[in-house]
Amino acid sequence: MQTTLRRIDGKGYKAYKELQHTEVHFPKYKLIIDYVQGDPFASPSKIRIIVPNSKFRMKYEWLTSKSRKIYVEDCLTRQIAKAIKRTTSNIRGSGKSGLVLIDEPGQEILERTAVTITETETIICLSIGLPANGRRINGKEAEKLFCTIIPDVMEKSIFTVEEKTIQQVMHLADQHDAIRAEMFANGWVSFIADGSILPRESGVSDRPLKNAIRFKSPIENRVTFSIPHRDEPLSGMAIPKGITLIVGGGYHGKSTLLNAIERGVYPHIDGDGREYVLTDPNAVKIRAEDGRSITSVNISPFINNLPYGADTERFSTENASGSTSQAANVVEALEAGATTLLMDEDTSATNFMIRDHRMQELVVQEKEPITPFIDKIAYLRDERDVSTILVMGGSGDYFDVCDCCIMLDEYVPFNVTEKVKNIVAKYPMSRNNTAESFGKVTDRIFLPNTIDTRKGNKQKVQTKGLHSIIMGRTTIDLSQVEQLVDPSQTRMIAEILHYVDRQGWLKRNICLKELLAQIENQIEKHGLASFSKNPTEHPGELARPRKFEIAATLNRIRHAKIK
Repeated sequence: MQTTLRRIDGKGYKAYKELQHTEVHFPKYKLIIDYVQGDPFASPSKIRIIVPNSKFRMKYEWLTSKSRKIYVEDCLTRQIAKAIKRTTSNIRGSGKSGLVLIDEPGQEILERTAVTITETETIICLSIGLPANGRRINGKEAEKLFCTIIPDVMEKSIFTVEEKTIQQVMHLADQHDAIRAEMFANGWVSFIADGSILPRESGVSDRPLKNAIRFKSPIENRVTFSIPHRDEPLSGMAIPKGITLIVGGGYHGKSTLLNAIERGVYPHIDGDGREYVLTDPNAVKIRAEDGRSITSVNISPFINNLPYGADTERFSTENASGSTSQAANVVEALEAGATTLLMDEDTSATNFMIRDHRMQELVVQEKEPITPFIDKIAYLRDERDVSTILVMGGSGDYFDVCDCCIMLDEYVPFNVTEKVKNIVAKYPMSRNNTAESFGKVTDRIFLPNTIDTRKGNKQKVQTKGLHSIIMGRTTIDLSQVEQLVDPSQTRMIAEILHYVDRQGWLKRNICLKELLAQIENQIEKHGLASFSKNPTEHPGELARPRKFEIAATLNRIRHAKIK
């Protein structure tokens, strides 16, 4: 490599392409250049570093469970990211010259492609900026990048990571597995440990708020059980299956608690404050989403008899209202397999959530197409075994249907279920329940032309940040999909869309639930990188999304076609 760099020094930047697919052998690892950027201002070049496990203190106990493997890979990714920040890069040049990046995780622990551990080797994926002066190659600085800076990063991370650090993340993996097993055995949809820090630093920072009030569970909901690698039993609030209301005055912590619960579908790192907050992995946050497109969704459980005879069993619109969008979001979540729904009245459509007695008297049932969620929530629980956790501060009508009520008072939770029952007995509900069952959830089949990645003569799917995918000529807006937490998840969804299109999966005439199952099965068997165009090369910065966020993306394609 050094010979090549010296020979092309000073040439036009495209001469760097000679390095593509080059393998460079170092004493402890092999470096492979998979992709060379075409311009110093373009997306960085992609390299893989492959470390034989014989050169690295890898232990097979790291791989004894899937969660251990993911947590250790996550830990190594964080160690490399820290080493990159600590390594002084005095490389100068234009554009991205001297840049070294890894797909750094946030507060959640997600399955990623940044670091992959196998039984024989550990693969590290980095992005680098090849040095240039203007648009001419700076070979000397490139030598420094490959021969000094990258080796320095490796020595400060992979080859010096403390065994204690690895041990801690393995213990956390075992503990999370144990908590989830306890939740499943006891029918809890969420667990919030005593001492947790739920508030976040700010609206743009997901780090824990300093000096925040620590969570303390109400006695009625407090459970205590033992988990591995911990001397004392773990205690906290268990939320059972069924209908749970979270109530309280404004600014007392209702939405903060719900936010922690909705993020609890993902495990969190030690020190996050929510590392022992876990939620049913099939829990989906539901909200109103004015303006979204809806394609052939059966919203008839909630909406019927629309003016002009619009078909609500196959309802489509380019510009949904608050109530129709929230109805569609509920049904789409159920179609994808949700077992818990999470809602906050602040982000819900009022007419979807409730119609009180006086409004029922004024607007008779025959003139009101919406059956509000309050009339369906118990049927969801009883007929479909779907639980609901609902933040509600403005309507006591939900008291009649709730199984558990938690009141927040200055961020301290109290179980007020008995008080709620007394209120219900003292003030019986006068409104009429207009539903007799939940209704049908229809499985839909997306037609092949739903995914169209063509833009001119090319096929293209790319992302812009966390909430936008550009597929061919179509932009998919995911800004209201609240449990999408990492841009690398969005990139992975884009890769999945491209793969499904290339492989013609939608030509198989399978329903959405079967399509999601096939995607999950491929990830489990072959990994995230198997969806990339060149799965044996650098797969890109990818992290695993849930099936619900994949389904949400398909459901927001404006030109989607349903059989």
